[in-house]
Amino acid sequence: MQKILLPLLLLSLPQTVQSTAAPEIQYQSLKPLLSQVTEQYPILQHVLTNPEPYQLQIIYTRIDRDTDNSPDLTYYQFGLDDNRYFYPASTVKLPIALLALEWLAEQNVAGLNSDTTMLTDAATDWQTVQTADPTAANGLPSIAQYIKKVLLVSDNDGSNRLYELLGQDFINQRLAAKGLKHSVINHRLSVPLAAEQNRQFNPVRFVDTNGKPILALPARSTNQQYINKDKPTLGRAYISGNKLINSPMDFTEKNRLSLTDFDGVIKRVIFPQLFTENERFNLHPEDRALLLRYMAMLPPDSTNPLYDAKQYPDNYSKFLLFGGKAQQIPEHIRIFNKTGWAYGHIIDGAYITDLQRGIEFFITAVIYANENDTLNDDQYQTDEVALPFLRQLGEYLYQHELKRPKTHKPDLSEVIRVTAPDAGID
Repeated sequence: MQKILLPLLLLSLPQTVQSTAAPEIQYQSLKPLLSQVTEQYPILQHVLTNPEPYQLQIIYTRIDRDTDNSPDLTYYQFGLDDNRYFYPASTVKLPIALLALEWLAEQNVAGLNSDTTMLTDAATDWQTVQTADPTAANGLPSIAQYIKKVLLVSDNDGSNRLYELLGQDFINQRLAAKGLKHSVINHRLSVPLAAEQNRQFNPVRFVDTNGKPILALPARSTNQQYINKDKPTLGRAYISGNKLINSPMDFTEKNRLSLTDFDGVIKRVIFPQLFTENERFNLHPEDRALLLRYMAMLPPDSTNPLYDAKQYPDNYSKFLLFGGKAQQIPEHIRIFNKTGWAYGHIIDGAYITDLQRGIEFFITAVIYANENDTLNDDQYQTDEVALPFLRQLGEYLYQHELKRPKTHKPDLSEVIRVTAPDAGID
């Protein structure tokens, strides 16, 4: 694997440097800018006229570069409220992937890297084994292969295997230590397990190309209960099995990732130098390059894993700027993002760049598209409202960025390098 170093994005500080807490982010109101939305963006205009039913939260971040290409961020928000719970769905897969790479960087075991074969065993009759991966070039699972699938098509199994590798203590304690205080990750995704089962983690083995053990982790568990202490509920009713329950659904024991924290995770990936050493995800350069590459890669451009372009078009997981019907994304646009959708919530957090026009900005947003406020009935307005809204929000802010004067045009050469077809990361 070729190592790709990104000089404009610092990865660590000398041990002698004393880390201090970063200053609290100051948000400006996004309302003045959004008040100028016209009928050219009908769904965006419709939602903004009455945002409350959509439980809308948006963070838009402007980036200005100085003469040394160092970024300065200006934050804008609409409806932002860390105490207003929404179900984060697949967005939690991004911090799990980052923490898996951070865990890997700390092991210091000869022969252990993101491509090393990772075999998952079972210690109970309900745990499942994973000793093969037909999507990989060598047919074997690895941290890198799981992360590729997670970022390309939001693969649930890949994220669950990394969750089982790390365990709840590592995940939640690390997120809190990085200043991500409104996050709870306490369950596998799309696997119906009890809370107690989700506190138990499979044995994991890493082996070399000859099957010789490199590192083995036993079955583990935690007694700590990572729950939402505010006991949030959503909806006016929900479906359980085939039965309609006419009361809100309890999310006390569900995952949480506030929009502020989700936005902070993405910014820690793109601009780690803006955060203290303790707040960063400390990764090997080649692992961070892999993560960036697959955050931006489109499913049809992947070879291992290989995806059918009809089932997974360019915009399969690029909601901001391109959400909705299948379409191609121009080659000069690079979007580093993670999406999520469940229980009527549609979420996207993205660093958007236009290499031709020298544009870069962040958008992170969540919208709740569930007119009848009933969960699990699959009567969500994803295609009618949520995806068009995110597309038009991205389009509107992109047009704003096109017109916004900039003292210094950004040097995006590292974006080109890390996403180039011949970057040597596959």
